[in-house]
Amino acid sequence: MIYGYARVSAKDQNLATQIDELTRFGVEKIVSEKITGVAKKKNKLEELLLSLQPSDTLVVTRMDRLGRNTVQLLQLVEELQEREISFVILDLGVDTRTPTGKFFLTIMAGFSELDRTMTKEKQRNGIALAKKRGAYKGRKKKYTADHAGMNHAIDLRTNTDKTVKEICEITGISEASFYRRWREVVESN
Repeated sequence: MIYGYARVSAKDQNLATQIDELTRFGVEKIVSEKITGVAKKKNKLEELLLSLQPSDTLVVTRMDRLGRNTVQLLQLVEELQEREISFVILDLGVDTRTPTGKFFLTIMAGFSELDRTMTKEKQRNGIALAKKRGAYKGRKKKYTADHAGMNHAIDLRTNTDKTVKEICEITGISEASFYRRWREVVESN
């Protein structure tokens, strides 16, 4: 079955143009809503996505009808592909039922990955610069020497024969955090 999704951002906007384009394409069922693109929950879209079955096709008139950023869209497309659901963006001529459409989405995914990588690199450079200036303190430690659960865990390790796994289950701290703190205690003695 071919499903269409139409969305406008404001109550006073009209869905007619999108619905007309979707109908001309051959969409059998159209789901529409009036909600801003930056809204975290788009209830009708979420219901539609949950109802899609393998071999169904989802059609939108423009890419921005589904979400405001490329990462969101690519995650959605990836999920649809895993579920064997085709995807069509009318204004771009993208149709994942064709090799060209799949190729175009692969290119988009590549640009998205490049953007994420560049953002991480900028973050690492900013941290390195802040460290040079002495302004970077790192993430705040959750388990300091004053943390009751960590102190209890150290006490249990010192005074009982319980395993680290048992101690962590009792105190609710992670094994990695325990071992980090335990190393500090052992090195200070």
